[in-house]
Amino acid sequence: GTRLYEALSYVWGSEDKPCSISINGCDLPVGENLYAALLHLRDHSIERTIWIDAICINQEDEEEKGHQVQSMAKIYAKASRVIVWLGEEAAGSDQALEEIRIAAKRDQAPEEIRIAAELSTRRLDNKAGILTLLQRSWFRRIWVLQEVAAARHILIKCGSAEIDGFAFCSGLKALNLSNKLPADLRAQILSVTYLIRGAIFRPKYATSQSDNFSLDIRPLGELIEMYHTRKATKRRDKVYALLGMSSDNPTAAGLFADYKISWKQLFNKLIHFVLSELVSVNGLSDDKEIAIIEGKGCILGEVSSVKRNATWEDRQDVAITWSNVLSYICVKEAWGSCWTLPTTVKSVQKGDVVCLLQGASRPTILRPYNDHWAVIMIAVSPAGDPQATTGDIKQSITVFPHNFLLIWNWDIDPNKQQDKNHHNYFANIPKHSKTRLEGCRNAATRIRNVRLVLQEVKQYGVAVKNLREETAVLERALRSMSNLKKTCLGPEDSEKEDAKETMVNQLIKDKGQWTLLCLAAGGGH
Repeated sequence: GTRLYEALSYVWGSEDKPCSISINGCDLPVGENLYAALLHLRDHSIERTIWIDAICINQEDEEEKGHQVQSMAKIYAKASRVIVWLGEEAAGSDQALEEIRIAAKRDQAPEEIRIAAELSTRRLDNKAGILTLLQRSWFRRIWVLQEVAAARHILIKCGSAEIDGFAFCSGLKALNLSNKLPADLRAQILSVTYLIRGAIFRPKYATSQSDNFSLDIRPLGELIEMYHTRKATKRRDKVYALLGMSSDNPTAAGLFADYKISWKQLFNKLIHFVLSELVSVNGLSDDKEIAIIEGKGCILGEVSSVKRNATWEDRQDVAITWSNVLSYICVKEAWGSCWTLPTTVKSVQKGDVVCLLQGASRPTILRPYNDHWAVIMIAVSPAGDPQATTGDIKQSITVFPHNFLLIWNWDIDPNKQQDKNHHNYFANIPKHSKTRLEGCRNAATRIRNVRLVLQEVKQYGVAVKNLREETAVLERALRSMSNLKKTCLGPEDSEKEDAKETMVNQLIKDKGQWTLLCLAAGGGH
């Protein structure tokens, strides 16, 4: 039969001072952290087989690396055990793991034993040490997610101390330390412990022989929204590390680990896979995680409330108020009005808009920002079902009346105050407008497109602000035109007059049946 092996989950760390190990008589340089792990894992009397990426993958061969990376989920799933190496003992880590173990035992014990254990635990009281342990770099890396998500049995080691993975998660939950963690670290700890505690519920052995082996956890779009702030040595790994966890088979669509393509090319492929080939993508760069997406879409509704899920800390219950459109009745019946969604980097908020972009298989949650929309969740599983897609529902929605300009930015968190005052995304984008006048018209149109959506979901207060800004942009353009000295009426002047007439009409009459009278009403007149 197949030889049993273990797999190591660890952080490469600095390779500035490589150490040397001997394999079959050959010396191989490895990083300090891996060297320390091997010293603790080595058994002088019993031979053990351990799969370690830095040793088992030729890091100099991009093609081999891509192929092996594509198989990582299967490799970790077939391991008899996954060993998580947090690093050497430091800052009371031994005592921290012991306190976590005792807390887990206390939580599972009968009441009288629990009281005695609680008195014993008070003497330990090493919460500061536990918080320090949770800030180790392993918890921040993106590759570790797939490694523990695939595992059937997990052992966590820190120096010579060790603890079972499920006991580790149970102890942390019993200690209730999550609220003492910084918000970003809290989200990272919750997401990885969710995956660790699930190991004992997975089949003992992975039996799939398919080259496209996947853990089928969630659609790729949701995984990206949950984990894109995690650390990776190469930006492309923020996508490749999640492919083996995806439930929507990106490999079949040509999205696989390929280290020969650039980040810009990969990001473009990712967006078209998650959304649709019908959207256009601009503003991509090899050194930034931001994209400008344009497409047609329809409004399904808006978020009316958001609450933390009572059962799972890493879930949120999102209530949806549906648009009063006859063709959406079947959507509402199929998906319901309360969705349990994973907690993502950008928290869903009341007032966020739920839309379906043309060609997309899942709805998108957006937040308005004057002349564009910030993507909060790029592709949502309706009602929280990772396997749910629109299916036949897509056939019932044939009209996509709105023009959307979306910003999908992995670097900005719209929940933070400093990011609410968005910088102008379009300041550093090559201008498509030929003239300043055309630029003003385009700016007003962008604001107007957002306003029309806000009107539809009855967010009239924000819509009035947009109308006021739209009007100001058009008025500035008209004043600028009026100040131009006319010498003779040439073709350019004719174009300006046409543009002026268009802008005047836009000021006076609107397709959404809003006029300046609405602006006056919004001002209390």
